[in-house]
Amino acid sequence: MASASAPSAGAEAGRRRALELIWGALSRRAHTVAEMRALLERRGVEAHSATEALDQVASSGYLDDADYARRFAEDRRRLDRWGRERIARERSRRGVAGDLVDRALDQHGAENELEAACALLEHRMPTALDDDRARNRALGLLVRRGYEADVAYAAVRRHAREYESPPY
Repeated sequence: MASASAPSAGAEAGRRRALELIWGALSRRAHTVAEMRALLERRGVEAHSATEALDQVASSGYLDDADYARRFAEDRRRLDRWGRERIARERSRRGVAGDLVDRALDQHGAENELEAACALLEHRMPTALDDDRARNRALGLLVRRGYEADVAYAAVRRHAREYESPPY
C-alpha cells in the first residue's frame, strides 16, 4: 500500500516544485510557455509534472503567449524602436507561435511602421542627410532595427524632404 501512494506523492512534489519555479520566474518578468518549459527541463522537472504545472498557471491567466506577444510588440516598438521583422524574429526565438506574432504585428499598420521608422531617424539623426554616406547609415540603422527595406527607404526619403532648405 505504501508503494502505491509513493509515486503520487512524488508526482505531487514534482508539480509543486514546478509551480514554485514558474511563479518565481514570472515574478521577475513575463515569459512564454516555451521559455517556462525550457526552464523546467533545465531544472530537471519531470515532463508530466511540468505539463500539469504549466497548464494550471496558463488556465489562471498568468501564462498567456498571445498577451505576451502583444505586449512584447508594443514594448519593442515603443521603447527600442524595433521594426516588424526584428520583433517577429525575436519572438520566434522566444518560442511564440507564428500566428500570434502575426496577429500582434498586424495591429500596427504599415503607416504606423513608417511613422516609427521616421521617429527613429529623427531621434538618432536629427540633421539633414546630405550625402550618400549619411543616407546609407540611416538605411543601415533602420534595417538593423528590423524595418523592411521599402519602409526604410520611405523613411529616409521623408526625412530628407523634411530637412530640405526652403527656396528663397
